[in-house]
Amino acid sequence: MTTTADIPGLPESDGDSAELLPVATPARTRAALRALIRPDRGLALTGIGVLVAATAVGLLVQPLLGRIVDIVADGRPAADLTLPVVLLVAVAAAQGLTTTIGLTRVARLGETVLARLRERFVERALNLPADRLERAGAGDLTARVTGDVARVAEAVRSALPEMARSVLAIVLTLAALALLDVRFLLAALLAVPVQLLTARWYVRRALTLYADQRIANGAQQQQLLETIGGAATVRGHRLEAQHTERSAGRSRKAVDLTMRSVNLVLGFYGRLHIAEYIGLAAVLIAGFWLVRDGAVSIGTATAAALYFHSLFGPVNAALVLLDDAQSAAAGLARLVGVTDLAKEPEPVGVPHRKSVPHQRTAPGTAAVTAHAVGHAYGPGRPVLHEVSLTLEPGEHVALVGTSGAGKSTLARIVAGVQQPTSGTVTAPAGSGEAAVVLVTQEVHVFTGTLAEDLRLARPDATDADLRAALATVHALDWAEALPDGLDTVVGEGGHRLDPARAQQLALARLVLADPALAVLDEATAEAGSAGARVLERSAEAALAGRTALVVAHRLTQAVAADRVVVLEAGRVVESGPHEELRDADGPYAALWRAWSGSRTAPHP
Repeated sequence: MTTTADIPGLPESDGDSAELLPVATPARTRAALRALIRPDRGLALTGIGVLVAATAVGLLVQPLLGRIVDIVADGRPAADLTLPVVLLVAVAAAQGLTTTIGLTRVARLGETVLARLRERFVERALNLPADRLERAGAGDLTARVTGDVARVAEAVRSALPEMARSVLAIVLTLAALALLDVRFLLAALLAVPVQLLTARWYVRRALTLYADQRIANGAQQQQLLETIGGAATVRGHRLEAQHTERSAGRSRKAVDLTMRSVNLVLGFYGRLHIAEYIGLAAVLIAGFWLVRDGAVSIGTATAAALYFHSLFGPVNAALVLLDDAQSAAAGLARLVGVTDLAKEPEPVGVPHRKSVPHQRTAPGTAAVTAHAVGHAYGPGRPVLHEVSLTLEPGEHVALVGTSGAGKSTLARIVAGVQQPTSGTVTAPAGSGEAAVVLVTQEVHVFTGTLAEDLRLARPDATDADLRAALATVHALDWAEALPDGLDTVVGEGGHRLDPARAQQLALARLVLADPALAVLDEATAEAGSAGARVLERSAEAALAGRTALVVAHRLTQAVAADRVVVLEAGRVVESGPHEELRDADGPYAALWRAWSGSRTAPHP
């Protein structure tokens, strides 16, 4: 019976054993947040200062209303109401202006910090080792770059300004209650124990629940991506029911956690209402006693009741915003976990690198030297064993071997995309920004004009430079034949480029980048037999005059190379020119016979 374990690219289990990307601890998350805010401390202090002034001005409303109550209660002339009413209008105008300025400053601070966080996340995500991403799965990273970023962005744009204003309003209102009469403050504080217990009850449950919810959403996305990506194979093996149930199980888990969070929020609101009733009743009773004893006027008691009533909004907002804060904190911890990933220690049991993996070589030395390079995708899973390889300046070397021999791993290590777990690699300094450029068979066409896509490799390239690069890889004719030439929109939603043309676009970018070392990892594999020769000509032209390491998908590329290196089970077993290895009747000769269809061993 066929199982998913027999099908490449499909998960072997429910995915819970996947090594997800790390999540930062609360202490590390707070430290990262402080580091993000530190460059804009002046903006933060100014925004908070203006909000303090706005809140303080707003607290004049209740005493003015109390004054109006006293005027009416004493039976004084209506003209006496003019001054309090004018002052109320002035207070409203001043509070509106200062609140707008303060919230604008705080919002600008939040957007600046969010932009800085996004930049760091993208920078680290683009530099994550390929094997680390493979172990985590695309779904986990996708969930973080979409859902988690959106959650943090929502908190920054709405929760952060509202939280700042609410906290200030609470503190200053309590101070105003104490100024009226400390007994009003003591009465209002009867609600605090219930509110604190409610907040503690909520926070202890929310942080874990929201973290679990984000992980479940990431696992759900991972399952959907893997199932949809392997849909043809799933249908071919009649595994639709199995994968549908697996996706449904992940969805049920996510829904269950969502419903638990809803119930948690409902319980949270119920407890807050109880605290409000206790506090308001205590203030009204205190006011009744104080007015009866002549300690305060009716207006003062009214102002106290209005002060406490005005706390409903800020207190509820602050406590309710804990919901957004906890959810955003969980998302932020997942984002910080990725930004810190480069600082993680090597896994236990995996050898450490002996030195900096990529160094610039001096003029006249070998273009590339890999010394005793080893790599393992986790303990007990070695892929390369003590591989040593030297590429002389201008030399073209072809890597050949059976599937799983370690060719792509070695190519990524030489390109600097992946770090070795042992050994060292020295690479050259290029004439452009990139010393080394890697082109794989999986080429992405970015959304935008063809010219913009090309300029990713060299932003200052002129149209003449772009046409020259396209001409070099024999792609200028079809590029100029596009509806709008170089200004044709390609990529998602634009003009579709077939695999061969997309690969020529990648090779043209290589020409524009002008690296000293080019690494091609089966860069002509997606063309099919019809376009193979065209792409091989394009690749040959793009590599002219530069050092190159080519993972050969077709042995015609090995024939054209200066030297062929044969890998078997992560070890170099042969190295030399094509003719010499073909006639040596060794591993390469066997590969050549199998590829060319010859049934007799070649004669020396």
